[in-house]
Amino acid sequence: MIAFKYRFHGHGSLRYVYKNGQAIRTHLATLKYTNNPHRKHPRFAVVVSKKVLKSAVGRNRIRRRVYEALRQHITPEFPSYDIVCIVSSSEILTQTPTELTALIGELLTQATNYTPGVKSDII
Repeated sequence: MIAFKYRFHGHGSLRYVYKNGQAIRTHLATLKYTNNPHRKHPRFAVVVSKKVLKSAVGRNRIRRRVYEALRQHITPEFPSYDIVCIVSSSEILTQTPTELTALIGELLTQATNYTPGVKSDII
């Protein structure tokens, strides 16, 4: 699970990201993101609809797996973005943890242009 400071609190922030954010889509998930210069840390949310999987146990398992993949990519230098991962397929349950981490890492890199371990020239 990711730390409390990296999570969304309240529905208003999610609405803002849904309305004003940009999207990156794959066949398994959609990443909606927007820059948030008012915060020091990025914020993340994972949304799994009942259309994806009827069972609450399965939806929560997907959510935990995606949060774990996100946690592995969060570093202190990560830029302050608001990011919502919307899961669109239950195939995420059948993926190995390394495949899922790679997928989430690729989406985060496309969204934020941040590669862990590479220092940014922006001051």
